[in-house]
Amino acid sequence: MLAACCLAPAAQAQGGDWPQHPVTFIMTFPAGSGVDVVARTIQEPLGKLLGQPVIIDYKVGAAGNVASEFVARAKPDGYTLVFGTAATHGVNAALYKKLPFDVEADFVPVAPILDVSNVLTINPDVINVKTVKEFVETVRANPGKYNYASTGNGTGTHMAFAELNSKLGLNMVHVPYKGGPEAIQSVLKGETCCIMNQVQTVLPHAKAGKVRLLGVTTAKRVPAVQDVPTIAESGVAGTQGFDSSTWFALFAPKGTDPAIVAKLNAAVRQVLQQPDVHAKFEAAGNTVRLETPEQFKATVRVNRQKWADVVKAANVTID
Repeated sequence: MLAACCLAPAAQAQGGDWPQHPVTFIMTFPAGSGVDVVARTIQEPLGKLLGQPVIIDYKVGAAGNVASEFVARAKPDGYTLVFGTAATHGVNAALYKKLPFDVEADFVPVAPILDVSNVLTINPDVINVKTVKEFVETVRANPGKYNYASTGNGTGTHMAFAELNSKLGLNMVHVPYKGGPEAIQSVLKGETCCIMNQVQTVLPHAKAGKVRLLGVTTAKRVPAVQDVPTIAESGVAGTQGFDSSTWFALFAPKGTDPAIVAKLNAAVRQVLQQPDVHAKFEAAGNTVRLETPEQFKATVRVNRQKWADVVKAANVTID
């Protein structure tokens, strides 16, 4: 805990006067989405540590690219940050043929927040199965019949399904929505049969008996839904080692003072280790990720290559 909250003397000297006014998170996805819930959880405690309010501003669209472009062009003074994901700063670089910014060169990785578990979630009134194996068998027997929802083209919810369908040769129709609230509503209403959405998003609906959880996309089971097996445990050929988790994180524009980045990273890590914040995230099916800016930069690079391989294998592109 002490290491997370204390900065090196050099960093204190250079970044000691930051922040002097509110810091703004530019949100890649809409209010009510999983990203939004996470941002709002750290908003107040982070503001208290920094001594300035944290403001949340939504610039939603194009799978997070609208927000990313805004921050890529923002003044690199530490006051405007994008709340990104493994999709916005990993998948999109491979998915979109043309982007108005460079996902790697135009951003400084500041701090990861969480590793986020998705879970294969179905509406049993549309596809009445109880296991991943039954799900795969039913979809294979009805090629092109079932629609799956996502929170937008290129998002983690889209790519998790694209990766599974590619590995198993499943023929399903992708229906992208503008964000998490609309996507999960489509499943609840029966407009789509299923979604691979975040545990924290679908868990209340599962407890209410409106949806059924078949398998988490992580390599290990998630404590918040311990009775739900991993997709890799399904026994279906091609699912061995399946791991399609994602992360949420903060990025700054290129050129941001390393001292400011270090100070913000340390504050984020301190917030994530506060017992109430940590417990809330874990209970929702997430895993807190604590990394320095240098460690997170390496994580982003590895993630980008992983999703480039998935995009190529699944033959998914967006003009």
